Order: sequence, then structure tokens, then C-alpha cells
Amino acid sequence: MQTKDPLRHGIAWLAMVAALAGGQSARAVTGDEAAHCTQVAEDSARLRCYDAAFGRKRAEEPAAPSAERSVVFPHDSGHAAPRALSLLDSRWELDEASKEGEFHIRAYKPVYLLPVFATSRTNQFPSSPAEGRTVTERRDLQPFELLYQLSLKTKLWENVLGDNGDLWTGYTQVSHWQVYNEARSRPFSETNYEPELMLAFRTDYDVLGWRGRLFGVGVNHQSNGRSNPMSRSWNRVMLDFGFEREGWTLMLRPWWRIPEDNDDNPDIGDYVGRADLQLVHERNGHEFALMARHSLRGGDRSHGALQFDWAFPISGELRGHLQLFNGYGQSLIDYNHRAWYLGIGVSLLEWY
Repeated sequence: MQTKDPLRHGIAWLAMVAALAGGQSARAVTGDEAAHCTQVAEDSARLRCYDAAFGRKRAEEPAAPSAERSVVFPHDSGHAAPRALSLLDSRWELDEASKEGEFHIRAYKPVYLLPVFATSRTNQFPSSPAEGRTVTERRDLQPFELLYQLSLKTKLWENVLGDNGDLWTGYTQVSHWQVYNEARSRPFSETNYEPELMLAFRTDYDVLGWRGRLFGVGVNHQSNGRSNPMSRSWNRVMLDFGFEREGWTLMLRPWWRIPEDNDDNPDIGDYVGRADLQLVHERNGHEFALMARHSLRGGDRSHGALQFDWAFPISGELRGHLQLFNGYGQSLIDYNHRAWYLGIGVSLLEWY
């Protein structure tokens, strides 16, 4: 008769006792089965062998990460788990836990390149009621050009008022390049420069199912940096009200134009407007944005614009970008010129 190996016998009993102590039902296990597990070198594989031998059910695997946006903040100590962020918080660091300090360059408005940008009606003779601001020589622009937008922001001062209120500065540049216009030496037909300063506060209230998360007040300058008769510019005090719900954001921006003595475009408010609204929806890597603005006046002073943007995944951070615009003020030189515009290209950064 074969004598039992005491090592195998002891391992079998110890494993069965451990299974019973853990609240699991155990079955009879031979010494050969237990000894087989002792030969497994890798720890996790050896544990699975013992579990299988004694009929012990393994704990459920951790749930897959949520599709919600998450981030690990650089100031966290150790190996902090990612925290889910709302869309507005991911861009404006509204909650105290999400703040990253001053002078970190962040995305602001979308950054895109549209090699195909076409208009239904070119503005060959830009005009303004201001003296000396009407072009009398034809510009010979083509309806097809290239458009790109660059936009970044950074925080200058965090927690201005206790634990709330961050001072941001932003810069946006939009350039129209007549790259296909060889006859005119491929000029830039228009570039708009838009620096701004904004104080953003965290809020928390509900309106019709939307959560009010942001209130901002800021100063905005926009100009095309050109001399007369092409000079266009204005300065505004702007308010921002930010709302969100799952996968959606809504930004409402009314503004007041700061009066100027030497005004390039005195009626710009009746065309580019006095307020705009932007609705953004993010779904399965696609982003849809709708912008609407209006003069908030009636009769022959009632003007505005609509813009729709669709960004879709291509590879990694690279996205395709489609833009459709109708109305007044696609650029400053065209502030009182109405047309359709269609752009197709790529983007590296979107709103969210």
C-alpha cells in the first residue's frame, strides 16, 4: 500500500479549511490535485488552480471603466484614481478638486484647419457707414479659400475670492487664406485677432433640467489689424452663463459694446449681434455644436447668424471637421455681409 506524502496531505487540508473559512463550499480534493497546484510558478495562476481544485468561486472582475470623461490631476499625491469630470469642469476647472493652478496652457475654442472653405457670395467691396471705411477697388477674391482657427487660454489667478473665481486670459485667431488664388499671389484676405480676459465662477443651480455650473464676466477685444478702409474692430464687456446635463452644454453670452470715439463700424451690433447661444453635444466620440446669435432688435435692424459644426473621429486626437454658416459676420470685414459658408477639414482640439 502506497504511503501518503505528508506535504501533499497537509496542503490539501489547509486549502480546504481556508475555503470553508471564506464562506465557500469545498469538495474533497486529492493530494495529487493539491500538489499539482504547488508546481505552478506564477502566483495568480497558482491561486486560480487552488480555486478550481476546491470549487471556490472567484470574485467578480471589476466593472469596466465608465464612458464618462475622467482625468488624473497632476497635484494629486500617490496613484490617485481618475475622477469623472463634467464637460464644463473639464474645460474650466470649476470644482476645487479639479484645479490645476496657474499658467497651464489649455484648449479654449476649437483648433482646426479647413482646406476647403467656400462661400456663396464673396464680399468684393467691404463697406461701413464710418467715414473712410468703404473699399472702392475690387479685391478679386475667389469663393474658395483655406480657413484655420487657433485658440488657447491659461489661468492667471486661481481662487480670486476664497475658494471660487478664477481669472483666465484667452486668445483666438481666425485666418482666411486665398491659397488657391494664384493670380493675386495667394493673399490672406482676412485675419481676426481676439484676446480676452474673463473671471469665471463656479455656480450650482437648476433651470428646467439644466444645471447652472458657470458664471463669467469678461472683457473682449476683436480686430483685424488693418488700416483704412479695411480696418474693423470693437470692444465688449461679456457675460457667460454655462449650463450642462449629461453629454450636453449650453452657453449663453450677452454683451455690451464699449463706445469708441474713432469707430470703424458703428452699426456692428445690428449685424454681429448683442448676444449668442451655443449648444454642444458629445456622443460616442462625435461632437455637434450649434451657435445662434442675434442683434436683439426688430425691423430693419434684425440680423443674426447660425453656425453648425460637426467633429468626428479619424485617428487618435485627429478629427474630421465640417462647418456650415449662414448669416452676417462670419469675419469682421464681412460684419454686414450675408452669405452661406461651407468648410471641410480636420481639427486637433474641439470644445470638449
